[in-house]
Parts: sequence; structure tokens; C-alpha cells
Amino acid sequence: MDVREIMGVLPHRYPILLVDRIEELVEGERIVAVKNVTANEPVFQGHFPGFPLFPGVYILEAMAQAGGILMIKSLKLEIGKYAVVFAGIDGARFKRPVFPGDTLRLELTVLSLKKTLSKMKGVARVGDELAAEATLLAAARPLEELKRNA
Repeated sequence: MDVREIMGVLPHRYPILLVDRIEELVEGERIVAVKNVTANEPVFQGHFPGFPLFPGVYILEAMAQAGGILMIKSLKLEIGKYAVVFAGIDGARFKRPVFPGDTLRLELTVLSLKKTLSKMKGVARVGDELAAEATLLAAARPLEELKRNA
């Protein structure tokens, strides 16, 4: 999937859309996605001037977005009707800093997948180096419900 197809599945848009390409998707099992970290990311204006470091929470968000695509596709949720939101993050660890020019390879594996809930093991790598890992819990919620409760 390219970024146009990704935007057809996820409601996210620039500057918070953090998945550039899907390289592999096996419904109900796993997804491999790519995030190209560029010097033009708005977050680098403040994190940190003179030492651009991609925030760990952005790495987790990128993993979550990839997991959201896997969840939506696996559960056959109606595109444009649901948003996948965090329900929890367990065991998040950051092993290597991520800088402009790095390519994050996001790999998520399903641990459990039910009606509107998922639990996935995620890892983010730069080349062969582990940058981050976490277990992500997510819930699919109807967009209309989220808008009503806002």
C-alpha cells in the first residue's frame, strides 16, 4: 500500500500521518510498514533545536497507526466509519535514537484480535537495530461516537 491507499484507511492526515508505506499485510497476523523520518518533520522545530531527535511517542504512534490498518483490514471494519484509538501501552522500551534520514521499519504481530479490540506486539527498527518495542492495545470506535463525546 502506498500513502494514498493508507489515507483511504486511516483518518490521520499531515502532520500526524506517520506511515508512508505498507510492505506486508497478512490479515489477522502481521503488518510491516515504513516511516521515513525527514528533516522536514514539524516536530523537529522544538525537539530539539540543533539536535533533531524523533520523539519516542511518535514512534509508538507510528506503530499504532500501522496496527490500526491491520486491525481495520483484519476485522473488515467499514472504511471511514471507525477510528482506532489507544487502549493501553505495555512494556514500551526505547533502544536507539531516531534521527532525520532514518527509515523506521514497523513490524506488528497480532497477539489477540476480537470484535473491536486488539493486542499487538510492535517493534520499530532502523536497519538491523532495534529502536523501540511495545505491546499496544487498541479499540476501534465509530467516528460518530467519538465526535459526539468530544
